[in-house]
Amino acid sequence: MILDVTKSTLNEIKNPALRDYANIYVQIYDDFMEQVQAMGLQIEAEDSSTVVAQKIGELRKKGAVIRNNDKSIYVNRISPSCVACQTGIGSTTFFISLKCHRDCFYCFNPNQENYEYYCEHTRDTVAELDEMRQTSPRMGHLALTGGEPLLYKNETYRFFDHARELYPNARTRLYTSGDHIDRTTLEALQKSGLKEIRFSIRMHDLAKGHRHTFDNIALAREYIPSVMVEMPILPETLEEMKDVLIELDRLGIFGINLLELCFPLNNPEVYREKGYKIKSRPFRVLYDYWYAGGLPVAGSEMVCLDLIDFALSAGLKVGVHYCSLENKHTGQVYQQNNRSLLKRMHVSPKDYFIKTAKVFGENVSQVRVALDKVGYRDYAISEEHKSLEFHVSQIASLKKMEIEVGISTSVIETRENEPVLRELKVDVTTPQTFRLSKDI
Repeated sequence: MILDVTKSTLNEIKNPALRDYANIYVQIYDDFMEQVQAMGLQIEAEDSSTVVAQKIGELRKKGAVIRNNDKSIYVNRISPSCVACQTGIGSTTFFISLKCHRDCFYCFNPNQENYEYYCEHTRDTVAELDEMRQTSPRMGHLALTGGEPLLYKNETYRFFDHARELYPNARTRLYTSGDHIDRTTLEALQKSGLKEIRFSIRMHDLAKGHRHTFDNIALAREYIPSVMVEMPILPETLEEMKDVLIELDRLGIFGINLLELCFPLNNPEVYREKGYKIKSRPFRVLYDYWYAGGLPVAGSEMVCLDLIDFALSAGLKVGVHYCSLENKHTGQVYQQNNRSLLKRMHVSPKDYFIKTAKVFGENVSQVRVALDKVGYRDYAISEEHKSLEFHVSQIASLKKMEIEVGISTSVIETRENEPVLRELKVDVTTPQTFRLSKDI
């Protein structure tokens, strides 16, 4: 068992040196939340994580597939590309331009580097494919997103034509609003070997806008092997989304990805107007995540889980997959930490962060003696923090000691072309309650 150290649990730590050290990261999190509130956004009053965990447990009993340490949940089927996304290995996404004819309030593209430039200019994705082929001769999943790729139809066709030439066995997919779909376009995409197409439905569109998208989804089924919908779920749209699931089931498409709605660090006035609040705890581990660069909105996750429950109860055949924000982050963490590490470091198969054990203050000397006694020498002592760091597997050798052990969570970053370890959080356990396979 591990104590998740937060502002509310910090005082449960008895060792003053460990408590002071863990408080460093508690304060960083508090400072971050103050910055969020400074943007004029309200924070969810109560932590909903316990209720969410209970709901996930219920879904597991009903037959839903729970994967990636409860971050990804689905019924019926899931796209192989979504499975590959967990680590991001053998999967790459390209974009021609970030230009889009829509103006979705939840779009995170404005946060991307050189956003204004790529709204006016395009990238040579064919050349990028050639460059990637030199270093990565095997790729299992290739995607084209935007912006709206079909604002550049010829470039889109060339991308998928070339992708098929270089990676004939790759599962190729296209993200689109669906507004520019017609038979001619679909015939060209079919000839280019496109394997999967993902449409976006905006729940704030008028009903006729939905019908237009549904009609194009039905048309796409005639040409593309796997047709999907991928969309963020607004907290107030549970009943409307049930109707969407029923319609998609009637159309016989492969599936839908329900995305956790996020605040993309822009358009705060829209989120205030809609009464949206940020989750009381946006991230379990606070970090500079690439994907979306946003904060999860309270209530969206529970609606996604309720929709999976509905799909089960209604006996729908369509694949329904809930993709949480944290599910999207694991690929980044995996790729950053997928390298040779020091012997005292352990990569968790649950979240892919690097874990080490640490003891502080008066416990350092006695733990050092105990580790020496069992022949373990791959520890490190910090004079600055008066701590001893060692591999988490060695906690089991300390069971005769009534001590607290810090569990450090870290990630490898590249700075000036050199790998640097960055610690992000410290939790707490004891030798008597810690179970490596269960806790990490």
